[in-house]
Amino acid sequence: MFKDRIEAGSLLAAQLSAYKSDQGVVLAIPKGGVPLAYVVAKELGFSMELVFTKKIGHPNNKEYAIGAASLSDYFVIPHYDVSEEYIQDELKVVRQKLQRMQDKFMADHKPENLNGKTVIIVDDGMATGNTVLSTISLIKKSKPAKIIVAVPVASRSAVQLVSKEADEVIVLKTPPDFSGVGVYYENFNDVSEQEVLLYLEKFRELKMLH
Repeated sequence: MFKDRIEAGSLLAAQLSAYKSDQGVVLAIPKGGVPLAYVVAKELGFSMELVFTKKIGHPNNKEYAIGAASLSDYFVIPHYDVSEEYIQDELKVVRQKLQRMQDKFMADHKPENLNGKTVIIVDDGMATGNTVLSTISLIKKSKPAKIIVAVPVASRSAVQLVSKEADEVIVLKTPPDFSGVGVYYENFNDVSEQEVLLYLEKFRELKMLH
């Protein structure tokens, strides 16, 4: 059980210390991945960026990801009970949210070039792995040297799935009876947009000091 996302981020950073000498970027999946990514990037001395991907939920259970989308790309695992019309409608909604987040959090910030760098994708956990998969397919186009996925907790099936696409997957816990990411945190409050802005601000201040 992790106390909160900050503690989970510190534990992840310790597992990633071998990469300290690399030229690297930590990519946070907002909003839940941001506090962890902040801690990891600070510890490793890497840059931190946000990556805008979001899961597409099943019509009967929005928490269950049947696919994921970015602003330029998407994929869906076919389900017999999910219509193409539903997918297209969800895609519109998801992309509106992503666009709003990008406008709010990035404003005029120019994203870091990932070419030839060690890229560490950080989230607060993986249930199906689909959001992380879409993030990987999105950033492969930028030709990073290595793609590492680092999460505190994940289902075993998500780890298997993501391991096929990433160079390394670092997970602190893979419970055999995985029942959802939030169960493994004492405090799993929603990360607000204000908090995301605060972490981005803190990180920029940190970079200016170095």
